[in-house]
Amino acid sequence: MKKILLLTFFVLTYSVLAMAQPKPLPPATSDVLGAPDDYTVRYEGGVFGASGKDTGTIRIDDANSRVKFVRKEDGKEMFTIPYDALMVVMPDSKSSVPQAGKVVSVLPVPGAGLANLLNKETKYANLTFIDPDVDIQGTVVFRFNSKGDLLKFVNKLGTLAKMAQRGDAYYRPKKPVF
Repeated sequence: MKKILLLTFFVLTYSVLAMAQPKPLPPATSDVLGAPDDYTVRYEGGVFGASGKDTGTIRIDDANSRVKFVRKEDGKEMFTIPYDALMVVMPDSKSSVPQAGKVVSVLPVPGAGLANLLNKETKYANLTFIDPDVDIQGTVVFRFNSKGDLLKFVNKLGTLAKMAQRGDAYYRPKKPVF
């Protein structure tokens, strides 16, 4: 009887310990390199010297190890961010009620308050970087039209910039001090 109790105790103890082990992160998918280099986005701001919101193309320029934004209206390169300056690359989304829904919800009509239930989800890519020219940290924000394009862009950029992955985001680990 003592042997059975002792065996049961060891089985339960070791099964609990085995379950407590953290799972390793899955390796980056191999289809990242097959993703496109150009994405149509809307620049929302965040770069020193590049004010205003513009629609254009964000391009992953792997040959020169950088990301560049080109304006749609004149094809002019607005700014570039080198891979080495990137600290965090992460997807983000915000849910909000469109302006039309806000207007309809205040009309004195029965059921107009239901217009507040209309939600629009906007997808963003946030790139945190350290600008070596002025020695400041900034976060540039790009708005994407589809979640699929956003995730392809973040995965490809994070992989090519040799950043560590945490969930859907990529970051550059701090270097040890000693």
